[in-house]
Amino acid sequence: MSEHTIGLHWKKGPEEFKYDSYDRTHTIEYAGGQKLSGSSTTETFGKSEYANPEELLASSVCSCHFLTFLAVAAKSRYIVSAYEDKAIALLEKNAEGKMVVTKIDLYPKVTFEGERIPDKEALTELHEKAHRNCFISNSVKSEVTVHP
Repeated sequence: MSEHTIGLHWKKGPEEFKYDSYDRTHTIEYAGGQKLSGSSTTETFGKSEYANPEELLASSVCSCHFLTFLAVAAKSRYIVSAYEDKAIALLEKNAEGKMVVTKIDLYPKVTFEGERIPDKEALTELHEKAHRNCFISNSVKSEVTVHP
């Protein structure tokens, strides 16, 4: 077991505290000292230049799949030389009418080097194994689909 702590800091600005006008910009601080500016989506009066929770959720799933994929590939004796991905989180109403991230799609592109290069079937198996073992994907209700 491990524990992971973040700090979140926000202060009201000079504007009136009304739903459509208060500043949603906040700072998220991680244990190692890294800080990230966050806000809400522009649809909920946030600022587009800052990460929103939906993007952070997609990035967590994407990062976890990537790290798990590297572990699976290394244990399978494949050498990964480059990895890129694009994650898309879909925010919409669920069956109960609540706004939720219903789906997260990953579009990884992997480059291998060396004598062992996986064919399309082996690559799909590597991604499936990474998906089954990704801590974050196993923690969320959203449908997560990997499109290798």
